[in-house]
Amino acid sequence: MEPVLIVLVVLVVVAFIALIKTIQVIPQASAAIVERFGRYTRTLSAGLNIVVPFIDNVRNRIDLREQVVPFPPQPVITQDNLVVNIDTVIYYQVTDPRAATYEVASYIQAIEQLTVTTLRNIIGSMDLESTLTSREVINAGLRGVLDEATGKWGIRVNRVELKAIEPPTSIQDSMEKQMRADRDKRAAILTAEGARQAAILRAEGEKQAEVLKAEGEAQAAVLRADGEAAAIRTVFEAIHDGDADQKLLAYQYLQTLPELAKGDSNKLWIIPSEVGDALKGLGGAFTGLTGGANGAAAAAPTATQVPLDGAGRQSVPPPAGPRPLDTDTKGAARPRVEPTREYPKIDPE
Repeated sequence: MEPVLIVLVVLVVVAFIALIKTIQVIPQASAAIVERFGRYTRTLSAGLNIVVPFIDNVRNRIDLREQVVPFPPQPVITQDNLVVNIDTVIYYQVTDPRAATYEVASYIQAIEQLTVTTLRNIIGSMDLESTLTSREVINAGLRGVLDEATGKWGIRVNRVELKAIEPPTSIQDSMEKQMRADRDKRAAILTAEGARQAAILRAEGEKQAEVLKAEGEAQAAVLRADGEAAAIRTVFEAIHDGDADQKLLAYQYLQTLPELAKGDSNKLWIIPSEVGDALKGLGGAFTGLTGGANGAAAAAPTATQVPLDGAGRQSVPPPAGPRPLDTDTKGAARPRVEPTREYPKIDPE
């Protein structure tokens, strides 16, 4: 009984192990490679799978989800012989588990080395400024080369990102100074533009103010001229209706003479002939009233010039011809000095 029992126990154990090896459960978004006697047989998909125990061998399980692999910074030389450190990140996904297993030994290491090589080729054809400002171009170039090379490995490169591009320290200092200068330049340009706009607006405002002021002065002058014209018209009509004689006009003219004598340059008065005729009549009237013998006004010329002194007073020169002689206290003859006749200045007030 004991040998039979031992055989039964061995059979049960073998059956249990065979059952375990027969049933293979593959998780979602994963795949497994099955080999039979060392040769590829099939690829197991997600779910419950049955294999032949002790004959079929599940080699490895492959994750079919998108993977993110960051690579350490790599020193790269630019076209202008500057060394920059570039940190990259690769987003890839296994599309063919069989090719990823048998076409390349380690696709992670292969992708890393291919990325470094491609990155050096791309950066080597660009200068530092282009490298810093053309990240999209570098990413597109890397993705194109990697996707073409990894396609036969059963891998699709979805994205390639440059995390950081670090130039040398001296270049960083120079770039910082340049950026600061650019910011100061832009600030100065904006300030100057603002001052220019403010000056333009201020000039426009002053221009409009001057235009409005000129228009107001013009309207005031027009109204003032209209008022003066109306006043003159009223006075003229009053004089015309009142039938004023020449004596009244001469008297009014004499009243305006002090206004003419206000200026220092007014040294000479011109009396029109009409006013002279009126003065003749006015003088005759005064002579008839006073009974005097002064007929100088009646003999006034048609245009009389009366000089003025510096104080605005009328100055009448002595008559022409030889002056009469006077005798002094000792009986000696001397010329007679005629006193200058002065007329009082008429206050215009």
